[in-house]
Amino acid sequence: MITRMKSRETDFTTGKPSKLILSFYWPLLMTSMLQQFYNFADTWIVGKGLGDNALAAVGNMGSLFFLIVGFSFGIANGFGVLVAQSYGAGDPEKLKRRIAAVIELGAVISVLLSLLSVIFLPFALRLLRTDEVIMGDSLKYGYIIFGGLATGICYNISGAVLRALGDSKTPLKAIVISSVLNISLNCAFIFGMKMGVEGVAIATIISQIISAAFCLNRLRQMPVIKLEKRHFTNERKVYTELLANGLPMAFMNSITAVGCMVVQYFVNGYGVVYTAAYAACSKYLNLFMNPASTAGNAMSAYTSQNYGAGKYGRIKEGLRVSLSISAAAYIILGSLMVFFPRVLAGILLSGSEQIRLACLFMPRCGIMLIFVDSLFVVRNCVQGMGKPMLPMASGILEMVLRVFVISFFMGRIGFAATAYAEISAWVGALAVNAYALVKYLMPLLEQEGSERNKNLSLSGGRWRHRYHGTL
Repeated sequence: MITRMKSRETDFTTGKPSKLILSFYWPLLMTSMLQQFYNFADTWIVGKGLGDNALAAVGNMGSLFFLIVGFSFGIANGFGVLVAQSYGAGDPEKLKRRIAAVIELGAVISVLLSLLSVIFLPFALRLLRTDEVIMGDSLKYGYIIFGGLATGICYNISGAVLRALGDSKTPLKAIVISSVLNISLNCAFIFGMKMGVEGVAIATIISQIISAAFCLNRLRQMPVIKLEKRHFTNERKVYTELLANGLPMAFMNSITAVGCMVVQYFVNGYGVVYTAAYAACSKYLNLFMNPASTAGNAMSAYTSQNYGAGKYGRIKEGLRVSLSISAAAYIILGSLMVFFPRVLAGILLSGSEQIRLACLFMPRCGIMLIFVDSLFVVRNCVQGMGKPMLPMASGILEMVLRVFVISFFMGRIGFAATAYAEISAWVGALAVNAYALVKYLMPLLEQEGSERNKNLSLSGGRWRHRYHGTL
């Protein structure tokens, strides 16, 4: 039996789903928005302090960064699903052994990803047809970011474990501190010390060290996961279970990133103006997808705990709440992209041609944003049940659709093809994950319903027996 610390941890298996999800969602949203905000601040400082070419150099790293960091984020979330299931099932021994194995696997993955990304960075940039004008800055930024990759992975894994235990407030506090520090260091390095893009990268690494340390300190204080030496002597099965759930989610993110890299490849082929415009559009898209993405993360923790506890009807109730959050986010943020694209583009970009291109992208994606907003919730629900294979297949479909649309239409309709590549990927992935949700959840709901009816029938029979016995 697990003793829960009610002040920080959330037990999603009891109580009103809407109240539980929303109380968990808001700190999680603020955490995610602050992450987006300081990424956005990085972009603004680079664009206004160093110019559009420097912005293009940093933005050019976006797809590569997503490839590597997305892999680590996916594997961290996959680990978190099994941690949450152990917590929901009330199994303290399995919980501690899984967390110990997560620490060991996380250390190995951090070293491998950092080494591989640094070694292959120049090759990857050339593969993306990076313009020579921005190649130097892209390399400077990339070497520092990927060299310090372990700090970001440490935060991702510790944050995933905290969310699995229902604690969304500690990651928020960590990001508040690191965001203030990151923006302050950016301003000091670029405007004060006149550093280039390397100043932005160094500020990011320092900020990630602080946020990771804050989360690790909180985990160390939790009685529910007080680890002993014996918890680190695990059977192979423990590592296999974690990797079997984490790797498909990691590969899904990386496969999706490959599709984004192909889009970046075609965009870069049209010059720095296209690259800068696409970098700005990508920043806004990530920012405006954030509330729905966060609803998906909340749904993952909620689903995992209830799946571990065998309370499948609550998953359906939580799904309704999370989809409502996504719909509200679509109405508000999709409208901004549709009606105010020039205002938004002018905040990050200086050149008139870059702004014109961004105005082709944002309204189209804004109208269709509901598909990706729904995708986040549905996919995380499926993954929270420990079913990562069809979501991974949806990542492959995303890649295929992006590659097909951008390669077929870029030469015909120009920059607008980048928007259609995104939209086609969202629609295709949502269809696969909606099918997976029906495939996996419906039988569980039917099973739970039949068991409930059986219990009611038995209790009714006992009541009738006692009633007739008194006559």
